[in-house]
Amino acid sequence: MEELNLKCYAHLGDAVYEVFIREKVVMLTSKMSRMHKLNTALVRASFQCELLNILDPHLTEKEQDLIRRGRNLPLGTAKKRNQTLHHMATGFEVLVGYLHMHDHDRLLKLFKIMSDYINSKDHIVNE
Repeated sequence: MEELNLKCYAHLGDAVYEVFIREKVVMLTSKMSRMHKLNTALVRASFQCELLNILDPHLTEKEQDLIRRGRNLPLGTAKKRNQTLHHMATGFEVLVGYLHMHDHDRLLKLFKIMSDYINSKDHIVNE
């Protein structure tokens, strides 16, 4: 299988993570306003960085390298407010996109860790 450009992995990873979160959110509530609030809280760049910290002990060297390389991608001008945060989130999205394309079983294991972490966040889940 041909390797994609890191920006392509980030683009794909953003969408895959969004679907993961939307599936998670619909299992937590059926209220549309609550869905929107949860979705927004869980897809923001700062929460993706928080997830990276949770995942770090579970990541392989190759996965850590993908994140590092993704962090170094240039950002569009729309993401100028907090570049460090958005660089980290881009690394997260590269990892998700890459695993979605090349190791779906591994991605599901990492999603399980993320899901368990989200469930433990009472201030997010039970507001």
